[in-house]
Amino acid sequence: MTATSDHRAFNEAALTTDQGIPVADTDNSLRAGARGPSLLEDFHLREKLMRFDHERIPERVVHARGAGAHGVFKIYEPLDEYTTADFLTDPDAETPVFVRFSTVQGSRGSTDTPRDVRGFATKFYTRQGNFDLVGNNMPVFFIQDGIKFPDLVHALKPEPHHEMPQAASAHDTFWDFVTLQPETMHHLIWLMSDRALPRSYRMMQGFGVHTFRLVNGHGRSTFVKFHWTPALGTHSLVFDEAQKISGKDPDFNRRDLWEAIEAGNFPSWELGVQFIPSERAFEFDDIDLLDATKLIPEELVPVTPVGRLTLNRNPDNFFAETEQVAFSVGNIVPGIDFTDDPLLQARLFSYLDTQLTRLGGPNFAQLPINRPRVPVRNHQQDGFHQQRVPVGRANYSPNSLGTQDDGAGFTHHPELVDGPKERKRSVTFADHYSQATLFWNSMSAWEREHIVAAYRFELGKVTTMAIRVRMVEHLNRVDHDLAVAVAAGIGVEEPVKSVDNHGRASAALSQAPTSPGPVTTRKVAVLMGDGVSARWVAGLSENLAEHGVTVELLGPVDGTVDTDDGLPMEVTRAMSTVASVVYDAVVVPDGVLSLAADGLAVQFAAEAYKHGKPVAAAGTGEDVLLRAHIRLDAEDPALILGDAPAAGLLAALAVHRNFARDIAAIPA
Repeated sequence: MTATSDHRAFNEAALTTDQGIPVADTDNSLRAGARGPSLLEDFHLREKLMRFDHERIPERVVHARGAGAHGVFKIYEPLDEYTTADFLTDPDAETPVFVRFSTVQGSRGSTDTPRDVRGFATKFYTRQGNFDLVGNNMPVFFIQDGIKFPDLVHALKPEPHHEMPQAASAHDTFWDFVTLQPETMHHLIWLMSDRALPRSYRMMQGFGVHTFRLVNGHGRSTFVKFHWTPALGTHSLVFDEAQKISGKDPDFNRRDLWEAIEAGNFPSWELGVQFIPSERAFEFDDIDLLDATKLIPEELVPVTPVGRLTLNRNPDNFFAETEQVAFSVGNIVPGIDFTDDPLLQARLFSYLDTQLTRLGGPNFAQLPINRPRVPVRNHQQDGFHQQRVPVGRANYSPNSLGTQDDGAGFTHHPELVDGPKERKRSVTFADHYSQATLFWNSMSAWEREHIVAAYRFELGKVTTMAIRVRMVEHLNRVDHDLAVAVAAGIGVEEPVKSVDNHGRASAALSQAPTSPGPVTTRKVAVLMGDGVSARWVAGLSENLAEHGVTVELLGPVDGTVDTDDGLPMEVTRAMSTVASVVYDAVVVPDGVLSLAADGLAVQFAAEAYKHGKPVAAAGTGEDVLLRAHIRLDAEDPALILGDAPAAGLLAALAVHRNFARDIAAIPA
């Protein structure tokens, strides 16, 4: 029976127990009389409560809060020159995938939009078995050696004595740890940037973080870095906006992904690879390929586009798929291999060990979401939740009575390894500041402002002054001006300049747009009220919809408003149920005289303007902007006035935000 017919039969037939016994009544316990005690023999009650009591499995220690989707991956051209991996060498193959996005710090019930790293994990169901690319939305990590991971997570998570704060790094233990561990400085500045606040999963980059290796049919190894680039461009929220979204819609990113796929707006990413021949491994100044706290600037090694990932189907059941999916960096296929990155090496142990606890035993790979799309043949047996029914006598190797290994399987790259056994870090891992400086130098003016504000907010939550002082000392080795700006906001004495900025930058690290991007699936709020011009609103909505922009009409209450021609027009929802922070632009049309006196409408306009979003108004709608203290004579390409705002809105949406605004007069 197919999954579809299974599902239909379950919904249309009578309820049964797990043993298939039909259930006559699932609303009343079996009792000794209508008011008597419940009976021990009520097997349905016992089973129903037992199953309910065990519905929850242990959540992930990190990446507990997630959202996932199914899709496909195809390469553009064969990569035989680099690898024997089938899904990377056959352009006719369409490889099924499951992708899970996640936050790192918070529990399963936490909000979607904290300042945090985001997971970007992809399971490829290839014809050679499952390959998992388990990465993040930042190309580097906090630590160099996986032995420090428990310390990092313990410091990052809620403090153990009072279990606070949830899904937040703004507390003493985290900053105490990072200020005592200088290797964290590079990833830390990424965390303080807008990269930690993605506008949506659909507008978020992904990275493999580690250096992996591809191996071709001749045994030649090439080092690689994996990059995911979203087709919709890489965009972020601002911190004030992200905080407010946490209250207005804590499922913001999860809902965005689900609704886009349901609407047929399938998100996609291009897979890019940095190819580094083995002979170039040591030619990069201050960069060891095995150091996960470092990236390779694209000016040194360009990213080559090799394929496209498209997510086109939502899960049928969140628990069965998104929650039970088990990723591991150890899931690789022939033609892909590991490097000696000490963080990667620790992850190879940790993921497998984690699944044994989370999913209740060694047979988690038999769950439908984890099951390979190829036959599985081995001598593993028994254990909790065994679903296979092995046949035959031989459950060992070698044997002469059943299946044998034909020797044509995965082989590791025969890298020469030699050295004394010692707990020691390579001297090539010793530079902890130059790439943090590279990131800072690569930022636009507004990105730098946001980074300074983030450090001030986070360190302002730290109660131990010595920790604040230590952090400023580290920042002074990244960039003196950065350290001075942060110190001024957290009550720390201005440091004396200690080192010079090296002056290098990498354009690919900035999110400041260099050219307009797509506007598909952007959301525009039109504030409605009695007297609005029906023709004007309909024309604007139609024009924006032609470019894939979603328009929502927000009224003072749910239902309808009376238009200028006396006819009712239905609104999408009441203005009081949403906020400007969940839209990409706000429009105030002509004819709605009441909006200038509506504090909620004024707040909509003021808040959107303060967050750099496109704001448009026509006729009497301009009165709302004036009430919001918005200067109508400002030189601002994202402030669109007049009767035909569609073209200006589309142009402003294509560059995401205008952070060059003077917002000093805008009320908080």
